Amino acid sequence: MASIKVVCGVIIKDGCVLLCRRKLEKSLGGFWEFPGGKVEHNETKEDSLVRELREELSMEVSNINYLTTSKHSYDEFDITLIAYTCAFVSSNWLMLDHDAFEWVFPEKLLDWELAPADIPVAEFIINGKQLTTA
Repeated sequence: MASIKVVCGVIIKDGCVLLCRRKLEKSLGGFWEFPGGKVEHNETKEDSLVRELREELSMEVSNINYLTTSKHSYDEFDITLIAYTCAFVSSNWLMLDHDAFEWVFPEKLLDWELAPADIPVAEFIINGKQLTTA
């Protein structure tokens, strides 16, 4: 089974966290997720996150800090999801892989239909991890 390494941003703005819904025609379509993407060869995880957010959402972030790692086995592949907190700077809201976004209070994250690999990240946040972008 294929194994992929993915980074995601727990992007913070005004005390809320960004969730994006995957387009229906994409893998895991209809699920909400913390945005990000695959780590490319010869690229740091932080650089991957910045690149993916620029490509997929035309978004700029700052103050990137490691948060937690989640592992999940889907039918087609295994995923290692590495989550980072970051501060929202700006976006033109280009939506390549997503069809909607919402700013969500951290304690409400599990009220959304999250992609399975993202659930442990949301639980980590809800179970007392102080979100900071300092």
